[in-house]
Amino acid sequence: MILLPAVDIRDGRAVRLRQGRFDDETVYADDPLEAARSFVEAGANFLHVVDLDGAREGEPVNLRHVERIASELDVAVELGGGLRSIASIRRALGAGAMRVVLGTAALTDPDLLDEALSAFTSRILVGIDVRGGLVSVSGWTQETQMRGDEAIKRLQSQGATRFIYTNVDRDGMLEGPDLDEVRRISETVRGRFLYSGGIGSIDDLRALRSARLVNLAGVISGKALYEGRFGVREGQEALA
Repeated sequence: MILLPAVDIRDGRAVRLRQGRFDDETVYADDPLEAARSFVEAGANFLHVVDLDGAREGEPVNLRHVERIASELDVAVELGGGLRSIASIRRALGAGAMRVVLGTAALTDPDLLDEALSAFTSRILVGIDVRGGLVSVSGWTQETQMRGDEAIKRLQSQGATRFIYTNVDRDGMLEGPDLDEVRRISETVRGRFLYSGGIGSIDDLRALRSARLVNLAGVISGKALYEGRFGVREGQEALA
């Protein structure tokens, strides 16, 4: 398993939301590049970048920051937020993202998902964001009537094999993951997945490692790293 520090971009700054709420935001850096640089200098090899403005607008807004991060730092970047067309996916990859995350579009536009998987294969991840037990879309502003495991099964039938599963209710709360939920998702995913939501301590990472879920490829953490609950290298060692 790998640790992926999160750099969430809104209004040109690196921020973190609590439970996906745009009205509950903490700014951690005025420049996303500097937030990314601090993680890379601490040993990060992969960053999880989210264009929060793009997630709400339905079109990428902060690709210039992605390009700066990818070009100035020796780090791989995955990008999510507002990628709802082949053109926007191409722009994101052109800006330097190694892989991209489709959330809303994967669930609402089956043809786009088919085309994206055909054209970009392993560079496509599907984001499953769950709030109140149901999948949430459009920048966490709308809920569907699907549970996370149901969405994963449907998307796997279309050929998706790589997922990011986020418990939005736990995101930014630092209260730890629901290990039973993570195990249930692991049983559903036939490929590989990353987990995000609620990581608050090094013990949370050790608990995920100890669960021995062979298809859990990595863990995304933001607030805990920004607030010094543990360091990047410490987190990497806990997951290794």
